[in-house]
Amino acid sequence: MSAVNITNVTVLDNPASFLSAFQFEISYECLTPLKDDLEWKLIYVGSAEDETYDQLLESVLVGPVNVGNYRFVLQAISTNSVLVADLMYLFNFLPLSLNVSQADPPDPSRIREEDIIGVTVLLLTCSYLGQEFIRVGYYVNNDYDDEQLREEPPPKVLIEKVQRNILSDKPRVTKFPINFHPENGGNEEPPPSDQPVENDGNEEVPASPNQKEEQDP
Repeated sequence: MSAVNITNVTVLDNPASFLSAFQFEISYECLTPLKDDLEWKLIYVGSAEDETYDQLLESVLVGPVNVGNYRFVLQAISTNSVLVADLMYLFNFLPLSLNVSQADPPDPSRIREEDIIGVTVLLLTCSYLGQEFIRVGYYVNNDYDDEQLREEPPPKVLIEKVQRNILSDKPRVTKFPINFHPENGGNEEPPPSDQPVENDGNEEVPASPNQKEEQDP
C-alpha cells in the first residue's frame, strides 16, 4: 500500500498560449508520516523518438510530510518562471508553506522545428528518496490559433501564434511500488516485479498516455 496517493489533478488555464504558464492544482493524501521530502517534477517531452529533447521545467521538494490531506499549485511560467507549491490542509485550508523557485520554460530552441506543432506529452512525477512512485502523463496538442495558419503553415514556426491544449480528460497514471520506510529495514512495499501498475485515469487521478516510452505513463 502506497504511503502517498494523489487524489486529484486539475489543469488550470487550459488551453493557453505555448509560451504561457503551466499550472496544475494537485491534491494528495499522506497515510503515514514521511521524514524526508517528496520531490515533484514537471517534464516536457520534446520528441517522441529521442528523450534527449525532454526538458525538466522544474522540480520542487515538499516535506517532511505528516499524515493528512494536502493541496498545492504547481506553476511553471515561461517568462521569469517560478514554481509555486502552496500547501494547504484541505480541512481548514490554512497555508502550511509557500515555496517559490526559478523554473526553466519549455525552450522552443531546444525542440526540433518539426516537433513543435503536433502532439507531445507532459509528465508530472513524484518521488521519495530518489524512488519515483507515480507518474501522471498528459497528451498535449500544439497548433496555431489561427485557421489560416493551420491551413497554410509558414516555413518557420511562429511560436507566439501557437496554442497549447492539454488533454486533461484523457490522462494516464503509472504507479511504481517502492519502500517508503527503508530506515525500518522493512519491506512494507517491495516491488513484486519490474512492471509498474497502470490505470487509464479512472482510479485516482486524471493522467494520460505517453507516446514516447515503454509504459504509457
